[in-house]
Amino acid sequence: MQDPEHGPKMQVEHTHTRCWVCVLSCLLLACLYVGSLYVWRSSLPRDHPSLIRRRCASVLLVSALSPAVVKAWMHCANVKVSATLWELMGVRLEGLVPAAVLPLLLTMVFYLGPLVHSAMDNPKGFTGALQSALDVQSWMLCAGDAVWLRNQVVAPVTEELVFRGAMLPMLVPCMGPTAAIFMAPLFFGVAHFHHIIEQRRLHEDSMSGIFLVSGVQFLYTTVFGAFTSFVFMRTGHVVGPVLCHSFCNSQGLPDISSALQHPQRCALLFSYLMGLLLFLVLLFRVTDPLFYGEIPVCRLAGPAASAC
Repeated sequence: MQDPEHGPKMQVEHTHTRCWVCVLSCLLLACLYVGSLYVWRSSLPRDHPSLIRRRCASVLLVSALSPAVVKAWMHCANVKVSATLWELMGVRLEGLVPAAVLPLLLTMVFYLGPLVHSAMDNPKGFTGALQSALDVQSWMLCAGDAVWLRNQVVAPVTEELVFRGAMLPMLVPCMGPTAAIFMAPLFFGVAHFHHIIEQRRLHEDSMSGIFLVSGVQFLYTTVFGAFTSFVFMRTGHVVGPVLCHSFCNSQGLPDISSALQHPQRCALLFSYLMGLLLFLVLLFRVTDPLFYGEIPVCRLAGPAASAC
């Protein structure tokens, strides 16, 4: 017969052990991802096609191994759930189309200002901007560019699979969906500090300048990571975060300073403001789980899954 005084204590210890296993597993994945970039010793700059191909191969391998890490964590933490491993990681068919389209449209709404800005600066106006976006020849040229493939395809797919698809299912049982949404991006943000090594090696800037740029990069990658973690938890799909990531990489940070100096700055600033307001209004509506079916990762959180 179990001692009633030791029962709760043992349960708390088991929870603490599970959380430590979870955090260490996430840390392992982050280290493997970043470490794989530096397996290849090279003096080439990061945008050299040869180095890009090697690094893409490395992170694709780590991404392929990430399900094994999640599976090992489930075994060590004795986690049992009525969903497949791939479903927990957001790779599933139910609700796939809305999961691919709606979060991307939401992200485009946020970028309303930059999109209007780009169209205004296009010599052919909005029609020219649309034609450029739909130009098949331009897309074919992009597909042959190593930098474009890294930024728009490999990085979004591998980073979202590792930092969202693999880490969130491990974090949710330990700290719940809401806390996991804000915890997972910290691993993602810190992982980007490896650029300090690159910039220092190539003597691109002073140390103070390098740390300033890295600090800003940590801030916006963490905020972006929280958004894609939110999308993952609300939709149960990794495809939405991947497409949002790719789109954001193509746009970069909104250039407010340039908008302030534009001849039509009033119209531009209005579009920036409207994009932000519409994004906030639509955020929960567009990611309503009713569009996407039952969310497998939420089963790990139990009945009190407020963010799901």
